Amino acid sequence: MQRSISNQNSLTPFIYVILFIAYESLSSIYLFLPPLFAVLFVLFVDALKKDDSLMIFLIAFCLVVFESQMGYPLFSSIIYLGLVYKFVIPKLKKNFGCASCIKASYVLLSYVGFYLFLSVLSNIFLLPMPSFNYYIIYYIVIEFFIVSII
Repeated sequence: MQRSISNQNSLTPFIYVILFIAYESLSSIYLFLPPLFAVLFVLFVDALKKDDSLMIFLIAFCLVVFESQMGYPLFSSIIYLGLVYKFVIPKLKKNFGCASCIKASYVLLSYVGFYLFLSVLSNIFLLPMPSFNYYIIYYIVIEFFIVSII
């Protein structure tokens, strides 16, 4: 398969999406594997900052896979991440100077904020309340280490 000389975009993001889908199915079976929601949040923020439409589309597809595995409403995570990017992230960057503090707040915002967002959605649209289990604390700790590496 030949590619154009002018179009030198890498094909590896598509391989990462396939690997993420396989990992997500394994994380629904094995609960010690975190669902990587905070990692997707950080990648989503970076893609929006760079205005990379292909990466935004691929990360949105991964978020839809995440929602379907967890049983959340369709496009709820994309709407949540868009709202957080538009309204909360600029205030975080304005108030905090250290990059590790901002990344730690990304992880906390992704899990705790998404739980609160789903709670508000469930109250408005009379959906079942999202369950809170203590694996989320484990996921926050593990994904903080993963996000600090990125």
